[in-house]
Amino acid sequence: METVVSGIRSTGNLHLGNYFGAMGNFLKMQQEFNCFFFIADYHSLTTHPTPANLKNSVKQVLAEYLACGIDPEACTIYVQSDLPETAELYLLLNMNAYVGELERCTSFKDKIRQQPDNINAGLLTYPTLMAADILIHKAVKVPVGKDQEQHLEMARTFGNRFNRLYQTETFPEPYAFNFGNNLVKVPGLDGSGKMGKSEGEGNAVFLADPPEVIRKKVMRAVSDSGPTQPNQPKPEPITNLFTLMGLVSEPATLAHFNEAYDSCTIRYGDMKKQLAEDIIKFTAPLYDRIQTIVTDDVLLRKVMDSGKEKAKASAAKTIKEVREVIGFLR
Repeated sequence: METVVSGIRSTGNLHLGNYFGAMGNFLKMQQEFNCFFFIADYHSLTTHPTPANLKNSVKQVLAEYLACGIDPEACTIYVQSDLPETAELYLLLNMNAYVGELERCTSFKDKIRQQPDNINAGLLTYPTLMAADILIHKAVKVPVGKDQEQHLEMARTFGNRFNRLYQTETFPEPYAFNFGNNLVKVPGLDGSGKMGKSEGEGNAVFLADPPEVIRKKVMRAVSDSGPTQPNQPKPEPITNLFTLMGLVSEPATLAHFNEAYDSCTIRYGDMKKQLAEDIIKFTAPLYDRIQTIVTDDVLLRKVMDSGKEKAKASAAKTIKEVREVIGFLR
């Protein structure tokens, strides 16, 4: 059975972009593949969270995974820092990762612009840690958003480089996977780019957002003064609103606002109100389950302990093979 690996930063609560970009397929994946889903608390350290915030975020994200339908009996769900083998593989891969290729990574360039006062080594080697997360379980399928394709390409580069350097076939090549032909990129509310916490709190609709917060965020979404002639092409911020509506609204609703746009009669206030209510309706069952699970410390601890044990069995086997291939003495 082929292995699937996916994770999310512990400081980044699940939002609609995560759900449609990867989470929506997890229920299928965990039944058909050997799945490892992890909470990436190592990755979150690049933003220097406080210990209290880190612990609470891990609990919150785990609760959100479970609320979305991830079944600990059907897959392995674990906390990244519970697996020291990942950190060891990260170190070993860094020995053969070159500064030039890491500096050319698009996400690193973006971070330099966004947070010039916090350009740490963890940001530079972020793709190497991501590669370690994938390669530690020898995954061949990785459900990622379109913005992560470059990181996945680098994971293949690092794995193949290791294989060539040590004349081995230790690591298979991982590829993007989402049960469809195209990777999904969910737009944010800021008028451009993707939905994500790193783009600003107001850019994303989180699964744990209460209705009043969702309404406020959506009503503040970037729009414009409206079309000035029939069948006018939609600018990016308006296309984003229609894309979001296409994900959560009824087809008839989407058709209604498309017709209004083409006839220059659209009222963005009405569209945003409808979009907000449709998002609330869509996320309501998830929101209720999250609020119940996040307070169940016994359940969360049981899931983490079980996941740690299963993930460690897989990771220990890989790191043992890697150490032998490199030539480390016992």
